[in-house]
Amino acid sequence: MTDTTWSSVDEYLGGKLLASDAALDGAHKASAAAGLPAIAVSPLQGRLLELIARSIGAKKVLEIGTLGGYSTICLARGVGRDGRVVSLEYEPRHAKVALASIAAAGLTDVVEVRVGKALDLLPGIADDGAGPFDLVFIDADKASNADYLDWSIRLARPGTVIIVDNVVRGGAVADPARFSPDALGNRRMFDLLEADERVDATAIQTVGSKGYDGFVYALVR
Repeated sequence: MTDTTWSSVDEYLGGKLLASDAALDGAHKASAAAGLPAIAVSPLQGRLLELIARSIGAKKVLEIGTLGGYSTICLARGVGRDGRVVSLEYEPRHAKVALASIAAAGLTDVVEVRVGKALDLLPGIADDGAGPFDLVFIDADKASNADYLDWSIRLARPGTVIIVDNVVRGGAVADPARFSPDALGNRRMFDLLEADERVDATAIQTVGSKGYDGFVYALVR
């Protein structure tokens, strides 16, 4: 099978399961027009995030990596009007695009985007009492995934779900000949999961319009 097949199946599944969505389509177009990297979650993955938030009754969500706000909108819909999403974005230009798309989706009152390096912002979140969070979605630079995971656990409560995206990277995580920052960062994260008694976790490989990758699903004890 090829990436073309995976994309075709994603298109078929999306056509069956996802209705036309002006806000999400607009977020995608705004990101592309602004020249943001095309690395946002797919529509089916975005719906999964929304459904997970709804399934666990999440009301406080932390997102590490806003990009253009596509996944942020999905998470905000999942928590509902009485919920809260705190999203961290390193690039001010990305945050500006995201905030406009979030406003167009009518979710400004639900979402707070904080701009800066996540590892600098996370201690402030711990200090200002924004948590504990019911759901954490990590989708930023993979080299720092272990650090993001550790902070996410500290900002969680028993029963919090933590999702880490892009942990397979086309198989690089398990290929000892590959030493990119992404591969090394994900291996370090899996080393943490292997030894950390604060969480139970699994990892799922995925294929689709985003290629061959995967995610971690962890539950805080």
